[in-house]
Amino acid sequence: MNFKNKNFLKLLDFTPEEIGYLIDLAASFKKMKKEGTSHKICTDKNIALIFEKTSTRTRCAFEVAAADLGMHPVYLDPQGSQIGKKESIADTARVLGRMFDGIEYRGFGQEIVEELAKYAGVPVWNGLTNEFHPTQILADFLTIKEHFGSLAGKKLVYMGDARYNMGNSLMVGCAKMGMHFVACAPKKYFPTEELTAQCKEIAEKTGAVIEFIEDPSVAVCGAHVIYTDVWVSMGEPAEVWAERINDLTPYRVTSELMQKAGAQCVFMHCLPAFHDLKTTTGKEIYEKFGIDCMEVTDEVFESDASIVFDEAENRMHTIKAVMAATLCDDLPC
Repeated sequence: MNFKNKNFLKLLDFTPEEIGYLIDLAASFKKMKKEGTSHKICTDKNIALIFEKTSTRTRCAFEVAAADLGMHPVYLDPQGSQIGKKESIADTARVLGRMFDGIEYRGFGQEIVEELAKYAGVPVWNGLTNEFHPTQILADFLTIKEHFGSLAGKKLVYMGDARYNMGNSLMVGCAKMGMHFVACAPKKYFPTEELTAQCKEIAEKTGAVIEFIEDPSVAVCGAHVIYTDVWVSMGEPAEVWAERINDLTPYRVTSELMQKAGAQCVFMHCLPAFHDLKTTTGKEIYEKFGIDCMEVTDEVFESDASIVFDEAENRMHTIKAVMAATLCDDLPC
């Protein structure tokens, strides 16, 4: 496996074997981290972290992973760069590419990170775009593999709006790794026909199953994982809340739904989650719509079946694997 100097923009660009290697590499780094074994194999490297959309997990994962590898990260927040405003994407890429050894981008359209990669001359990593979130999927799959021992054949049901980065990326990832993916939502919230066709073509080669089911009781039967995400994504207008709450409340992950799936089923969420009233947004939604949780109940979120914090931790280990594989020599596997 040779990832040196390659970009990491979407899982569609990689083979199942390459994705599996990155997951295994992440597991090796995680073991070293837990054992206190130093792995500063990327010393004297500098990386730029461009965040047009803020994040707790993604920023911390990149910064801690970089420090563990011996690299120096520079964080550029939405006000810390002229990208796309006073300076074109191409010009920004060519400037940063001469100063840094790698560039992370978290923001809006996939075309932005693709253009950065075209002009930077150094590896570019996708920390999230509107269409794809590949580092999250690596963390999800490491977590599933840790829990079940393997990925092939495992059934993952995504509840809710599957049209954007998480629904898209989980469908792609499941297709690549021979898993059983189900999007469960009203039909208008399903992924695009174009991406669905791509994933079904991949599935024919890997043995994966791609399904779209509107009835939650039918969808979750035999599921190994029930996965959900917030109903309104970053950057969307507040006016869509009423529509989403009306459309997606029947797809909330509840204890009853988990029981229908079976005792083997675990709950996953990329976070942050609106499972209680301990956030400003949660309180505002309660005051306006009278609901005390949104995509998942607090009972499920805090249950023994919830592995969301294992999943959150694994963001760091899998991001470390991506950066190390594309920048460093002497990898542990």
